[in-house]
Amino acid sequence: MFLIVGLGNPGTEYAKTRHNVGFMVADALADKYGFSPFRNKFDGLIAEGKIGSEKVYLLKPQTYMNLSGNSVVKAAAFYKILPQNIVVIHDDMDLPVGKLKAKIGGGAGGHNGLKSIDAAVTPNYNRIRIGVGHPQGSGEAVVNYVLGGFSKTDAEAIEKVENFILESIPTLLEKGMSTYSNLIGMKMAK
Repeated sequence: MFLIVGLGNPGTEYAKTRHNVGFMVADALADKYGFSPFRNKFDGLIAEGKIGSEKVYLLKPQTYMNLSGNSVVKAAAFYKILPQNIVVIHDDMDLPVGKLKAKIGGGAGGHNGLKSIDAAVTPNYNRIRIGVGHPQGSGEAVVNYVLGGFSKTDAEAIEKVENFILESIPTLLEKGMSTYSNLIGMKMAK
């Protein structure tokens, strides 16, 4: 059994922003694999279904990014899902737009959603990092950037990454992070 968490912020004003790519992928996974409708539970929206032979819960925390860990720890505890079976999908400003990386554990890299999950659960969970690029400057420029929408070109790059995740996620669930990370290296390096 797996818990796949898409990170984002609730509300229509954030719906198609860089910080919400995790929500976008969670919605796309639910559609592709015929999950139940999302319902309110664990300070989030949760849906259930199967990907391949694996039972999966999809979670979109509704606590805003900085408190995502509160929702994740409640869902993981309720379903008795261990950290090695938690997959968090999130935006990453340190990767160029359209790049994808995956790993187990690591630092939060300034990402407040990851900091919250690290503190509430443990840092040792699976992470799928979707590159959204980095703006010039810091502080308010960064906040405005991650809460801003995509250009047409960037949106196309993100759609390509999303489609790859939709097709390849069974590999992660069935064969583990090492195999999945190698697959990303082979298929997304082009």
